[in-house]
Amino acid sequence: MADKSAIKEHMEVIGADGVHVGTVDHLDGDRIKLTKKDSGEGSHEGHHHYISLGLVADVEGDKVRLSANADVAVTFEEEE
Repeated sequence: MADKSAIKEHMEVIGADGVHVGTVDHLDGDRIKLTKKDSGEGSHEGHHHYISLGLVADVEGDKVRLSANADVAVTFEEEE
C-alpha cells in the first residue's frame, strides 16, 4: 500500500488504466472519501463514495493510482 500521508485533498484518483475514478475529498480512516461531484448519476448522485486505501497502488505527483482498472475499482466503492 502507498504512503497514505502523501494523499491530499483534491488529488485525482485514477484506475490502473489511467481512467478517472474520482477526486479526493479527504481521508476517512482507512478509506478515501471522494467528492460528491464524482458521485455518479441516478441513485448514486449527490452523496459521497469511498475507496479503500487497500486499493491504492501508488501516489504519483497529484494523482492517486489504484491497483485495479477504473471499471473494476468503482465496483468496490462504498456509499454513505
